[in-house]
Amino acid sequence: MAKNIKPQKYYPQTPVLAVGAVVFKEDKVLLVKRGNAPAKGMWAIPGGCVQPGETIKQAAEREILEETGIIIKAGQQIYSFEVIERDETDKLKFHYYIVDFEGEYVGGKIKAGDDADDAAWISGDDLKHHNVNPKTLQLLSQKYNFGQPDKS
Repeated sequence: MAKNIKPQKYYPQTPVLAVGAVVFKEDKVLLVKRGNAPAKGMWAIPGGCVQPGETIKQAAEREILEETGIIIKAGQQIYSFEVIERDETDKLKFHYYIVDFEGEYVGGKIKAGDDADDAAWISGDDLKHHNVNPKTLQLLSQKYNFGQPDKS
């Protein structure tokens, strides 16, 4: 497997394939505060770009470890979406196709790394106290009913 090959993230010639994983532990979800654009400063599902020669599940497991210090086993694919952004001259600045997986917590101690400014286990009640990416909120709400007020 090739290592340290970085896809052209800014002003790409082709879409960039990226992955993430939704990981729960003790009724909390693993999120990172993005350190780079797009979505810099927002909390989101951890993940990153797929490297040549690795499967998308391997990429998800590697990226979660690099960004959070947490070891996971990538499960089934649960969500996919695109991020397309243009600059002020309408030139394509970012184009990511992102595939998210369910991730089973295996072990590790949380520590922000790679391009994450912070990493944390966040409860559903605490989501409202963080600047969470809308796609992350949508996924957590629709797939897991996580972060929704209790209606009972």
